[in-house]
Amino acid sequence: MALLKEGTVPFAAQAVPFADIIKSGKIPHHFLESEYLTQQFVERLVHYVLSVPQGTFSMPELGKVLEGIDPSFQVFFFQRLKENSPESLKQFASLYYGFMAEFHPLLFT
Repeated sequence: MALLKEGTVPFAAQAVPFADIIKSGKIPHHFLESEYLTQQFVERLVHYVLSVPQGTFSMPELGKVLEGIDPSFQVFFFQRLKENSPESLKQFASLYYGFMAEFHPLLFT
């Protein structure tokens, strides 16, 4: 295992300002620098949206954030959402169907 440079904090230990990211619709580049970081960002985003009270963010705001990531990770977001909380898809239905209709071919590749 490689040692971290002094002063660096592993991604898993970093606080991610999801509320600010969702409000602005912009994901800081360092969260998307690699496939691994993007995957971890999406995993943590799923847990964030499932843990905050309904009404904390709007579906269009969340949609704008999802548009900022690679399409395969958009699909991954909904897969993880479904795995973690199948009943939550009712809450995210409009967003889910909008993205899944656009990326239908990705589901079968």
